[in-house]
Amino acid sequence: MSHPELLILGVLRALVEVAGLFLLGQGLLALLAGSRRHTNTMYKLFLIVTAPVLKVVRKITPPQVIEKHLPFVAFALLFWLWIGLAYLKKLYCETNMLQCFS
Repeated sequence: MSHPELLILGVLRALVEVAGLFLLGQGLLALLAGSRRHTNTMYKLFLIVTAPVLKVVRKITPPQVIEKHLPFVAFALLFWLWIGLAYLKKLYCETNMLQCFS
């Protein structure tokens, strides 16, 4: 492959997208399952997958952000990171005169 930077941007964007979708799924399942969500197997899976993202977000956010709001902050940060990576990919493609978006 002649453009490994493009591959790295694509992989990073895909990872951010998957993490965001897992957070969204966790939130939707929490709404559907209600107070019994902690006994739901899929919710436990979502907790395992989203735990690293929430740990990173907890380290970079100020202590005034309470634990209850942390998934919302994480989703917002992942969304803007996803948009930023798309912009970087667009810039890279324009700089190298590539047709990445059709």
